[in-house]
Amino acid sequence: MSEDSLLSEVGRLIVETLQLQDLRPEEIDPDAPLFGQGLGLDSIDALELALAVSQRYGVTLSSEDPALRAVFASLRSLTEHIRANR
Repeated sequence: MSEDSLLSEVGRLIVETLQLQDLRPEEIDPDAPLFGQGLGLDSIDALELALAVSQRYGVTLSSEDPALRAVFASLRSLTEHIRANR
């Protein structure tokens, strides 16, 4: 799967999982922060998204992982983590 197609797929997963009706997946800047001033996600969103990633891609995202903040930094970093660990 190409980088662009996986980016698009993970973007769709974010929009669908978190029910972001006002946002289309292609509108997510791959390098913008997912939390805070970027997409504005919060800790509950992180839990829901981690579960969806685990179910769809078989990649476990643990709150105990010290790299978790970096994984969730942006759409691109999340996509790269999924690609490397599935």
